[in-house]
Amino acid sequence: MKLSQFNFKLPQEKIAKYPAPHRDECRMMVLHRSTGDIEHKMFKNVLDSFDEHDLFVFNDTKVFPARLYGNKEKTGARIEVFLLRELNRELRLWDVLVDPARKIRIGNKLYFGEDNSIVAEVIDNTTSRGRTLRFLYDGDHEEFKQSLYALGEAPIPRFIGRESEPEDLENFQCIFARHEGAVTAPTAGMHFSREMMKRMEIKGIDFAFVTLHCGLGNFRTTDVEDLTKHKMDSEQMFVNHECCQMVNAAKDAEHKVVAVGTTVQRALEAAACANCRIKEFEGWTNKFIFPPYDFQIADAMLSNFHLPYSTLLMLTSAFGGYEHTMHAYEVALKEDYMFGPYGDVMLITD
Repeated sequence: MKLSQFNFKLPQEKIAKYPAPHRDECRMMVLHRSTGDIEHKMFKNVLDSFDEHDLFVFNDTKVFPARLYGNKEKTGARIEVFLLRELNRELRLWDVLVDPARKIRIGNKLYFGEDNSIVAEVIDNTTSRGRTLRFLYDGDHEEFKQSLYALGEAPIPRFIGRESEPEDLENFQCIFARHEGAVTAPTAGMHFSREMMKRMEIKGIDFAFVTLHCGLGNFRTTDVEDLTKHKMDSEQMFVNHECCQMVNAAKDAEHKVVAVGTTVQRALEAAACANCRIKEFEGWTNKFIFPPYDFQIADAMLSNFHLPYSTLLMLTSAFGGYEHTMHAYEVALKEDYMFGPYGDVMLITD
């Protein structure tokens, strides 16, 4: 497959700026990957497609307010700092992106907050935009994190076309998020409300959790035509014993396993072993899935509608079938489905 095969015209007005008023009231397209048939439904009716002891697998990573703004010493130039990951707890070292990058060099200091309460020093240039910052803060670690996050905002993608708002800190998050570490949300999971989770319990549908800390690589454009040469950013992931037991038991009993989002698909495939089962995993993955690919674990998948050229679209196409998926995207545009993290959802099933 070539990069150019994942291009389509997506008008800006088809990218959702805000989520649905209620999480589970977005639209849902159902794509039957065996035939290519398409149905149009509401997401709140998704459970109608599943039976008792089918298993939904969610990503319980938690997004932190990763985007903040500081001022450069002496010049006062406004600098956007995007926190990627904490490198060293004791030394307050963070891997970050800065914009505009050309203005920031090793040794520069950045001041954050109206009273310049937090100061950071640039100690390393890792890439053209990336930097390592050492935050100069005397309090304990929890106090530091609280102060730093209080200055940040929800890291909604720029392509949404608006600035972050206070409500995004709650909206750009799954209700079951519990393990902090993501700089973007596992968006398919954002459609699940507490009412939906309760209905799952009542119907006897099971759910398990993996943790994959979603990085900015999910929204980076691919810059090589030959997809075999693309390198995914590494992301930290955890698949624990309980999740393995539940997934493997569901496979043994021939119940459906539903991957809620592309990050769950990647985690399940990264943890897959012989006989279409999974094993415990703790570490980093840069697994890149694009067509053709033989999935070993999931029988169905939920996913938002993704942008052209994105690795998320490539993985979705691998699961739904390239021709069927790209045709479904054509239909989605004609039928006014909304794209992006706050948009509508697609269920891909047999």
